Amino acid sequence: MTAASLGLSRDDRPILIAALFIFVILVAGTVYTFARFGNAPLLSPTYLLQQLQIGAFLGIVSAGMMIVILIAQIDLSVPWTLAAAAMMATSVGGPWAIPVGLGVGLLVGLVNGIGVAYLRVPSMIFTLGVNAVMRGLMVAHTGGYAPQTTATDLMRTLAAERTLGIPNALFVWVAVSVVVAIILRRVRLGRYIYAIGNKEAAAYLAGVDTRRVTVVCFMLCGLAAALAGVLLAGYSTKAYQGMGDAYLLPSIAAVVIGGTNILGGRGRYLGTLIGVVLIVLLNSVLSIMEMPEAGRQVIYGLVIISMLLVYGRGERVTS
Repeated sequence: MTAASLGLSRDDRPILIAALFIFVILVAGTVYTFARFGNAPLLSPTYLLQQLQIGAFLGIVSAGMMIVILIAQIDLSVPWTLAAAAMMATSVGGPWAIPVGLGVGLLVGLVNGIGVAYLRVPSMIFTLGVNAVMRGLMVAHTGGYAPQTTATDLMRTLAAERTLGIPNALFVWVAVSVVVAIILRRVRLGRYIYAIGNKEAAAYLAGVDTRRVTVVCFMLCGLAAALAGVLLAGYSTKAYQGMGDAYLLPSIAAVVIGGTNILGGRGRYLGTLIGVVLIVLLNSVLSIMEMPEAGRQVIYGLVIISMLLVYGRGERVTS
């Protein structure tokens, strides 16, 4: 029995595969922890909620990354956009902390969008350069030392506290997910995003302002990274240099694991959600197994390369 005979589209299949891997990870992790420690924390609701709370930051970054990938671009400035937003938010403090942090993300996204859409610089090169610039600016801002500032009460409330036993960070992630899902499926901007990802020239000839849409997509990605940075600073009670470095590869991996074509034009946000959960659980199991960070980065890189090969082959076969 094939996926087509079950009435599944090509967008459904990677989602089902990712969901199957989540089940496999849960079973394998449970067997390992039970054999080693005599218990199964992965099946504990408290433990799962804790992991999802940590995963909320990755989920928000991945939401923005998916929007950019759908238009066949990439944003490599996410690490220091996240860190810069957190540093500036904690530096300003008070009621302006979160707006300033989010403003940093929007500004970086605007610069990225202009560079890619109007200056026609490849997004991989331009955003990598912007990431280096942001890193330099933040090192200059802090003098090369760890910031001596702390997160505001509101930042800590949104990131670290709970409501009715559920982490507030999950509510923020759900809100972001609803907005992104509406944009992609119910708003004209979403149709333009998919059209540009499939064929930018055709979208332009059909009357789509492809440059403006590209700028908007990068601004949304920057905004998502900044929101994650503000929340992460609230969870950690402070900002620190390099706090966004651990989110670049996992966010891309979560998007492509969920079935979004890394070459653009195809993908469902539900797949990205499942991809984030898979990455979070995988990271949890690897931590229990005491896998070093280098090994995790190798795994994320192999996942991205494998999916790129699969999609590239699929596109060639289709054409």
